[in-house]
Amino acid sequence: MATIDITEESFKQLIEGEGITLVDAWAEWCGPCKRFGPIFEKASEEHPDATFAKLDTEANQEFAAKLQIQSIPTLMVFRDGIMVFREAGALPPAALEDLITQVKALDMDEVRAQVEKEQGEQAE
Repeated sequence: MATIDITEESFKQLIEGEGITLVDAWAEWCGPCKRFGPIFEKASEEHPDATFAKLDTEANQEFAAKLQIQSIPTLMVFRDGIMVFREAGALPPAALEDLITQVKALDMDEVRAQVEKEQGEQAE
């Protein structure tokens, strides 16, 4: 599956679904973004069971600010509607492959329990 472009309007619906969604926040003028782009695209072809989306931070400046993206590229990974990874910086191919493998191996019941625990602690 090739990458898809997303905007603020399509972001929420995309990440809330079941499965794995990787979001690459990037900009045309960003050198590291340009180097990471083909790596991200190749991974999208190797993992058709995941959704790979690109968020153009220039075209979506207000939304990028809402997401608190301060450095690009920023990679966000969601599984079953929960953000399980977020990091700024371009990953080499092997690191991206390892990350995808780790996300696929996650015990989502355990992740949901951890999220509920953290939300409970914040509410106190």
